[in-house]
Amino acid sequence: MYITHRRSYRATGIASHLKLLSIAASCFLTFVGLAIPTIASAADKLTVYSGRAERLIKPVLDAFTAKTGIQIELLSSGTTELVNRMKAEGDRSPADVFITNDAGSLELARTAGLFRPLNMREVERAIPPQYRAADNSWVGLSGRFWIVVYNTTLVKPDQVKSLLDLADPTWKDKIAIPNAGSEYLQAGVSVIRASLGDDQTKKFLEGIRDNAGTQVYQKSSQIVDAVAKGQVGMGIVNHYYVYRHLATQPTAPLAVLMPDQQEGGMGAIMNVAGIGILKHTPRVENAKLLVEFLVAQAGQKMFADLDKEYPLHPEVKADPALVDRKSFRAALVPLTKLAELREPTLLLIEQVGMR
Repeated sequence: MYITHRRSYRATGIASHLKLLSIAASCFLTFVGLAIPTIASAADKLTVYSGRAERLIKPVLDAFTAKTGIQIELLSSGTTELVNRMKAEGDRSPADVFITNDAGSLELARTAGLFRPLNMREVERAIPPQYRAADNSWVGLSGRFWIVVYNTTLVKPDQVKSLLDLADPTWKDKIAIPNAGSEYLQAGVSVIRASLGDDQTKKFLEGIRDNAGTQVYQKSSQIVDAVAKGQVGMGIVNHYYVYRHLATQPTAPLAVLMPDQQEGGMGAIMNVAGIGILKHTPRVENAKLLVEFLVAQAGQKMFADLDKEYPLHPEVKADPALVDRKSFRAALVPLTKLAELREPTLLLIEQVGMR
């Protein structure tokens, strides 16, 4: 902040002029001295576009700011909307970093040329290769599994072995599902298609469409709530929605079934939240610091403790309430294939008439 003084005077001699010039020079130097730190501090920030709910990612970003002093400007919106926005903005985008909850969307951003490849030893040491792009242009931060949540008073765990079982007419009006626009549904169906083919996938979609009826929800938390209240017996959600619900309502009659573990089963469907650095950003070093923070053990532990997600760093343990990661198999479809699988999956979902 600076103040401009206005003074009326008569030019009465060289001495007066010299005095005024001295004052002006002093004011100029003071102004420059104040301005330089302002310019420097403007560089100590990052603009993050986030497809994750703000309440889930902001505490982690706040911890990064507390550690580094780098301020975060956070814009939260739908993942597809943000990818389209970054494409439209091009090199003019204010975004430095993109964080979202779906590997398919991260891969779409990579193939669109939005990210810069990262040569970072910290990333390669912390995150196994199956959870990042081949050129490290996006990096997984936390794992999530598409599971069956069931009401323990209405369903016995031995009644369901596979996600496909939910399409059986036995469960008519007894299940809740995500709507057709859900990225979780799209990713999950893509894995089923890649594992079992279009015919079985179509039968699965038709079955859960008919069995869910009107129990179709925009938010996964609504599905968990419907199951907890006994409105339906089961639902399909990412695992952490169940454990967050139980953290606040520990007596809720909820339990998790990790499906498709039988011999010959495809395995549980996995996805990751992840991060990429925009190729045009002038704040590459700040962005790398954020990536390093999020993949390091401290950052990974925050995802585990706060969000009930599975950390990807092999030395960080998940919340003990979660199903032990070593006790079940994941589907073998590579995360990098989710992008190329998406368009035919969307077409199939539309053909079946999912809401």
